[in-house]
Amino acid sequence: MEKELGFSHFLAQIDGVGISVLVLLLSLSVASWYLIVTKSIANHIAKKRADEFLKHFWSVDSLQDVKVSFNSATPNNAFAELAKQGIEAAEDSKAHGIHKLAAAGGTSEFITRALRNGIDQEATRVENGLTLIASAGSAAPYIGLFGTVWGIYHALIQIGLSGQGTLDKVAGPVGEALIMTALGLAVAIPAVLAYNAFARRNRIWLARLDAFAHDLFILITVGYSSDDASSVPNQTPHNPASTISASISERGQ
Repeated sequence: MEKELGFSHFLAQIDGVGISVLVLLLSLSVASWYLIVTKSIANHIAKKRADEFLKHFWSVDSLQDVKVSFNSATPNNAFAELAKQGIEAAEDSKAHGIHKLAAAGGTSEFITRALRNGIDQEATRVENGLTLIASAGSAAPYIGLFGTVWGIYHALIQIGLSGQGTLDKVAGPVGEALIMTALGLAVAIPAVLAYNAFARRNRIWLARLDAFAHDLFILITVGYSSDDASSVPNQTPHNPASTISASISERGQ
């Protein structure tokens, strides 16, 4: 009898509730590993593209050259998209001025809002999928523990009905039930490690994007002011570092 005990015997004796627990753990494992692999690849590609764009951005002579490059190629990373939104906001404010509702408050405020919205959109994008990974990491151990408790309950009932309560009769079924706890931990541990890694990467990524937005704001306001001083109100440019940084710090906490 003892030779028959094991995972295969556990599966043969499991009931509907136990099968449901196994299916749920398997689903969480597949979903979390899918997100881990796809997000890791996407983050690697995004970093490579961002580094290439930043190298090109700081090597050009003016923002007009950057604008021309956007006409020939669609932005393929967050930094390029942010630069495009900032330049388009400055061009739009220059063309419409105060006659457009979105530009109310001045050119600097309009550009600040455009950059902040771009960072918020990127923050939302990089956080996609993290909720499921975090849920798998936090819930899988308890799901596995529930399966263990349920398995021990049924094992003890069968032992009680058989009238054989010796240690060798109890240890096998109870040990099989502990498989559920092991499966829960096997699902949770990779998910927790991946979530922490992705959260740290996102904080660093958004901090870099925030610093680039600050530099971009200065370049845009100074550049367009020197190109056409009459199209920009005579005011001290508003520094968006506090508002943009506040938005990022709130999401990073």
